[in-house]
Amino acid sequence: MEHIRTPKVENVCLVDRVSSKKTILGTLYLTATHVIFVENAPDTRKETWILHSQISTIEKQATNATGCPLLIRCKNFQIIQLVIPQERDCHDVYISLIRLARPVKYEELYCFSFNPKLDKEEREQGWKLVDLSEEYKRMGLPDSDWQLSDVNRDYRVCDSYPTELYVPKSATAHIIVGSSKFRSRRRFPALSYYYKDNHASICRSSQPLSGFSARCLEDEQMLQAIRKANPGSDFIYVVDTRPKLNAMANRAAGKGYENEDNYSNIKFQFIGIENIHVMRNSLQKMLEVCELKSPSMSDFLWGLENSGWLRHIKAIMDAGIFIAKAVSEEGASVLVHCSDGWDRTAQVCSVASLLLDPHYRTLKGFMVLIEKDWISFGHKFNHRYGNLDGDPKEISPVIDQFIECVWQLMEQFPCAFEFNERFLIHIQHHIYSCQFGNFLCNSQKERQELKIQERTYSLWSHLWKNRANYLNPLFRPDHSQTQGRLHLPTALCNFMYKY
Repeated sequence: MEHIRTPKVENVCLVDRVSSKKTILGTLYLTATHVIFVENAPDTRKETWILHSQISTIEKQATNATGCPLLIRCKNFQIIQLVIPQERDCHDVYISLIRLARPVKYEELYCFSFNPKLDKEEREQGWKLVDLSEEYKRMGLPDSDWQLSDVNRDYRVCDSYPTELYVPKSATAHIIVGSSKFRSRRRFPALSYYYKDNHASICRSSQPLSGFSARCLEDEQMLQAIRKANPGSDFIYVVDTRPKLNAMANRAAGKGYENEDNYSNIKFQFIGIENIHVMRNSLQKMLEVCELKSPSMSDFLWGLENSGWLRHIKAIMDAGIFIAKAVSEEGASVLVHCSDGWDRTAQVCSVASLLLDPHYRTLKGFMVLIEKDWISFGHKFNHRYGNLDGDPKEISPVIDQFIECVWQLMEQFPCAFEFNERFLIHIQHHIYSCQFGNFLCNSQKERQELKIQERTYSLWSHLWKNRANYLNPLFRPDHSQTQGRLHLPTALCNFMYKY
């Protein structure tokens, strides 16, 4: 409560964003975790709750005849406009929210005080609901070609990777360590998904430190080990998800991409997904369009096109489709990377897996997919979604784009998914809410150091207990859409925006 200057303000107006002339009178409360607006109407006493961690920006507008307006934009795209009678009260609320919405240490986040009144055993069981070791067993691993490696035990090779990773059996510790030294952030090629029908695999890594001419024998051996682990194909695809110009520019900094002259039996493919800064700007442009008051259809469509948002979604989908086809139709293994391998790589690997495997289109399977390709493999949740006060240039809607890709698939294959869009909305909400511990920190190592599982609760357990709310009534386990790979046309006209 030390950061709250004014805990209660009366006679505050909540402005209807659809019709700015309509206002609701009520009382505003500031707590350690929430902004709460309580309507004055005695028959309803409706309450609006906003978590401080959900607040993206607070704008204090010019005082007018009715009071001092305060505009609150949330990370889940909700917008709240309040009119506070006294400028002094408005200033106090504004200063309080600026600090409360930007915590400087993890212990200030809501998950460390959130108490759903579960005992210790129930909390522990909640964290065990999603078990990645069971997921790899479901894939058919280990087998004669793939093994669980302890080379990253205690995070001694790569501190942003998990401790348990599947690698080809022919890849020795010497090869893995050598490859890691040649890859950005030491993120060496490791298995993301195994397609047991034909032994093809999807592996992921970061970009090589190749510059204009550097090479690494161990890294070349690592890629050959991935190829040999798939006896059905004599080559592997290496998919660089970046635009080629971006990857070429990185060569000047000593990084870059694989040289086909040095790596035998690889086929190289650039995809062209833009970086986090382009995506952040695209989202901002789209939100500005959505905030227009009574736009014409042509103005809205022009603004949507100008934002580039759907083109970016299509680029991610194109990459996933290319990989899914390579794995299922050509029987070829694929290595995917971007720059550091924790943004575009996570998007593309998870979309490809979703297209290939109907298990990931179930409630439990989708949780497993996010746990595997996003949480376990070191997606930078803290930096990308602003959990703590930090560099705003690190924020980007990377997982929001993945969730949009899933929604687009659900629209085109309405019988293929066990879950409904409410499930996606609640996951997206809690990525930003910090109410549960799943999406904290930038790596598994950081979460272990903070003892997240001992001190917070799991979102997956909460969603699973309430799974009846998230079931898709059109889902049919025996439907043709549900079985096997989804075949998706990606002409831009197939993509929709929900206005």
